[in-house]
Amino acid sequence: MSGAARRPRSAGDSILVFGDQLNRRLGALAAVEPGQATVLLVESEALLGIGRHVQRNHLVITAMRRFAQELAAEGFDVDRRRAPTVRAGIEAHRAERRPDRLAATEPNSRRARALCDALGIEQVRSDQFLCHHDDFARWAAPRRSLRMEDFYRWTRSRLGYLMDGDAPAGGRWNLDAENREPPPADLSVFASPPADPLDDLDAEVLASLPPDLPGAAPVGWWATSRAGALARLDHFVEHNLERFGRYEDAMAAGSWHLAHSVLSPYLNLGLLLPGEVCDAVEARYRAGGVPLSSAEGFIRQVIGWREYVWGLYWLWPDHARSNALDHHRPLPPMYTGEASTRMACLADTFAGLHERAWVHHIPRLMLLSSFANLCGVEPRAVLRWMSDTYIDAAEWVMVPNVMGMALWADGGGMATKPYVSGGAYVNRMSDHCKRCPYDPKRRTGPDACPFTSLYWDFLARHRERLGSSNRMAQPLANLNRLSDLPEVRAEAARMIAEAAAGRL
Repeated sequence: MSGAARRPRSAGDSILVFGDQLNRRLGALAAVEPGQATVLLVESEALLGIGRHVQRNHLVITAMRRFAQELAAEGFDVDRRRAPTVRAGIEAHRAERRPDRLAATEPNSRRARALCDALGIEQVRSDQFLCHHDDFARWAAPRRSLRMEDFYRWTRSRLGYLMDGDAPAGGRWNLDAENREPPPADLSVFASPPADPLDDLDAEVLASLPPDLPGAAPVGWWATSRAGALARLDHFVEHNLERFGRYEDAMAAGSWHLAHSVLSPYLNLGLLLPGEVCDAVEARYRAGGVPLSSAEGFIRQVIGWREYVWGLYWLWPDHARSNALDHHRPLPPMYTGEASTRMACLADTFAGLHERAWVHHIPRLMLLSSFANLCGVEPRAVLRWMSDTYIDAAEWVMVPNVMGMALWADGGGMATKPYVSGGAYVNRMSDHCKRCPYDPKRRTGPDACPFTSLYWDFLARHRERLGSSNRMAQPLANLNRLSDLPEVRAEAARMIAEAAAGRL
């Protein structure tokens, strides 16, 4: 029943709203007014997993309850209920309320859609994304390779963002080459996002969560309402968008946000919609308030990468089972907090995750994912950990990003090369190495950087597999010039063992 057309609603109907569809303008809910349908929201105890970061659980449940309050204030009859599972909540609603029909906007995961199919729930086509996955599949069908850049240009032309007629603004589609500066010495140029004091509802939600969840308790960084999300969008456009492009790939111990928007949790819950975010950024650029490189870099993340990942999630149902590099080691205990690490870059990243359940995309990709890949960690172990840890985690986001982009577990379906690097990259793009006991220039010895040693070992382990990628020709040529490769590989084996024992 997925994708069914909207039908007139009656007072005997109910609309199921999932916890990542919290927007009055979406799908099935957009078509009704108070008195025409009851709104059902189910807080699933099964989804409040013991291993999930407390701030992620707090954000989702609090946002659902605030949304329920807003709908009730508008005049809707709202059935908000806690249940062991979403299925149990739906079945209880049906038994008690006996709706004539039950509808939902197409859910954002396969499991939720399968549940709607199994329970006979009418599904209204989703407009939460700018490219429906059916349209993405039609775009992908005739292509031998699905390059994000090709999709981005097609989408940008179709939607009209940063276009001057039929040409891209400024004459170039992609300004990524201008967006690779290391962090500046003065980090005060980056304005901190707004924070809201916790209220009685926050306290009520925190008291209802399972005890002993990982992570620090929330302190107000994360908005739990649409009004709060809109305020953070305005703040980003006004204060940080100007510098976003230049420092998009930078990492700094003294600024957890730099110039990043920190809007992904709100987009992924539906509190913000991608079109309104891109509209605000383009308006700021057209008014002369920010450079094109910043506006283009941000809009590319939203209408390019984010929509591309969404489409691939639906196109490749077996993506989560990928393991092209045949990695099977367990996740090092530094990831789960069972051990610490002396590596300054990773220690700072883990601290940020503990405090806020969020770090931006470069620490995710070039530190956390890269190190796990260099150590040969089993991809699904990384996927599970990241899904539990990040505040903006969603299955459709995590599977393609982790299996395709971050770990190259799909063997190049998404990315033409693995995103791994040695300590030189970390040293160039961050300030971490200045206070680290390991030397990014050394690949053997007691002060050798684990990223550097493990990088060369990774290339040696996978030399044959990576040889088919043109983008790996230079790194593999450099590998062949290493006169101390046996010593480097022995050092790497020691480091992997030390990481597994929690002593690195």
